[in-house]
Amino acid sequence: MTGTDPHKLRIGLTGGIASGKSTVAAMFAELGACVIDTDVIARELVAPGGPALAAVVEAYGEAVLDADGALDRRLMRRIVFGDAEQRRRLEAILHPRIREVALARAAECPGPYVMLVVPLLFESGFDRLVERTIAVDCPERLQLDRLMARDGIGRDEARAVIAAQMERAERRSRADDLIDSSTTIDATRARVIGLHEIYLGLAQNCPGTQGRAE
Repeated sequence: MTGTDPHKLRIGLTGGIASGKSTVAAMFAELGACVIDTDVIARELVAPGGPALAAVVEAYGEAVLDADGALDRRLMRRIVFGDAEQRRRLEAILHPRIREVALARAAECPGPYVMLVVPLLFESGFDRLVERTIAVDCPERLQLDRLMARDGIGRDEARAVIAAQMERAERRSRADDLIDSSTTIDATRARVIGLHEIYLGLAQNCPGTQGRAE
């Protein structure tokens, strides 16, 4: 670990869009983990007057702003998920800023360990900044249904969003720990509690713990 308290364990939580990351993160927070959601940071950065909004407008034009001068997130999603080059362009603007804010907040986190919620954990290289990783996982069919219901979008658009992210199999293989979000809430909570107990133990000997918790 570099740049923060060397005795604070960092856990990276990821998963495909609409896989249940927010639900799982809230469960860990209830148990006392210090949770930092990079999606929240991203929204702060591009809010009206936010430090990254001007850079986004410079790159994409004022058409990406809504009537209130805020970033039209749905329009931006259509732009970047339909074009890999445009997506990389946006990531180049946001990711360094997100990382800077996330690590600054992690340095001041209370609690036994820090949980960083990062949708593109492996794609962005953020996994190199944590000691352990979790992937929240569910079958793609369920993920697709959840995304369509949550965002009110059609199947084709939902498929394009999912396709722009890392393949499920690769995410599963790269994560240290898995949480199956396709079961009941009680089963998911039981898995979270089990992992929380493991992380409390690892936090006593951070940094440098390796291996998968089963």
